[in-house]
Amino acid sequence: MIGRLMLSAAGIAALIGFGAVPAFADGGQEVATAATHAGMAASASDIKMVHMHLHHVVNCIVGPSGDGFDKAAGNPCDGQGNGAMADGGDKMKLGDALAKAKAGIANDDLAASKKAAGEAQAALK
Repeated sequence: MIGRLMLSAAGIAALIGFGAVPAFADGGQEVATAATHAGMAASASDIKMVHMHLHHVVNCIVGPSGDGFDKAAGNPCDGQGNGAMADGGDKMKLGDALAKAKAGIANDDLAASKKAAGEAQAALK
């Protein structure tokens, strides 16, 4: 009886685990996380924090194997998929948000970087 119970529990756990994978296949969770970090960047009080959160936006959009991924910046989307673009997200919307995030990272002016972050957030909604 205990052996069957353990086998059943293991089977259920496996099904639950496998069931969770397709839920993120469209990049939806990664897009939501990227939008959250774009908002954090837009409201940050110093350029270092703006850039850090914009790197998070880039990392969530492109994924660990994508062009522009910066492992050192951290990946708040770790475990959510392979990047919103790779997971079938809206390429036009994601491309627009990605360009805005990269522009914000490239700019050392706090106001301009925060503006780019806000535009990236709007593009992700």
